[in-house]
Amino acid sequence: MNTPFQQASIWIDAENAQDPNIEIDQNNEYPKELLYSMRMYQKLMDFAPDASEEVQIAAKAQHICRWKVARESYAMDRVGYLRWREDLKKFHAKTTSEILEKAGYDEAFIARVSFLIEKKLLKKDAETQLLEDVICLVFLDYYLEPFAQKHDDEKLKNIIKKTWDKMSEKGHKEALKISYSEENLSLIKASLGL
Repeated sequence: MNTPFQQASIWIDAENAQDPNIEIDQNNEYPKELLYSMRMYQKLMDFAPDASEEVQIAAKAQHICRWKVARESYAMDRVGYLRWREDLKKFHAKTTSEILEKAGYDEAFIARVSFLIEKKLLKKDAETQLLEDVICLVFLDYYLEPFAQKHDDEKLKNIIKKTWDKMSEKGHKEALKISYSEENLSLIKASLGL
């Protein structure tokens, strides 16, 4: 008999496994959002192994079914981007809530996971901050390299600085332990004035 956490995890993975977008990691193909979910959960466990069950689920479900809300369906400007991001948070929270309800979690637990997925009270709520640290660490560890190949240094410096500003002191320390390429490490240092 599965626990509610195990059952919810199975269903979150099953949803993310339907992503038609494929990414390759260490010569293996993965549905993009399933790989992202696995990375989020692993990074959380490495960074904060005592994280609550609510944070663990919020980490796994951070991008659940993201491909269903296409960026192209919004205006391709800053306002459209921000609206897309806001709608995504609500979509991820709602999709996860339905899974948690089915898995047998109570309303308070489900509300807390939604609160975290929607990243409410960043910098004020310790668990929201923890989740944001993990999101930033996953970006820096796995997605900065491919991102850097598509953008100029000025844009990258701006993004690195914004990422850094969202993180806690503990997150900063962890981020500096990541093994970056020489170019990206130089870029990070230049962005942060280190």
